[in-house]
Amino acid sequence: MVEHTDDGRWIVVDGRRWRATDPLIPEDDAAVLRRWLMAARRDVGTATKAGDEDAEAAARSRVHAAKTALGERGTAWWEQSDDDRRARWTEGLRRAEQEGFDGAG
Repeated sequence: MVEHTDDGRWIVVDGRRWRATDPLIPEDDAAVLRRWLMAARRDVGTATKAGDEDAEAAARSRVHAAKTALGERGTAWWEQSDDDRRARWTEGLRRAEQEGFDGAG
């Protein structure tokens, strides 16, 4: 089970603390970003098994971009203005779409 810290900034999984997704992201947008993240993680596994270092690096770059868009990496979302937060996740959505990820799920 996933627990949240009282301030909502962190989740705790198996005793380890991870930055929580930015709660300002509308649920529909967050769902698209999570699907993009999961697709990228699957691509990492596929590329790793195939021994394709270029594809693995590209997939890891997408994982990083998705986690950044979700507010889980980069500047902490609670240290950003609402406009900066919105720009961060909309840039992630734009990149996902630009890469051909349609977000349908």
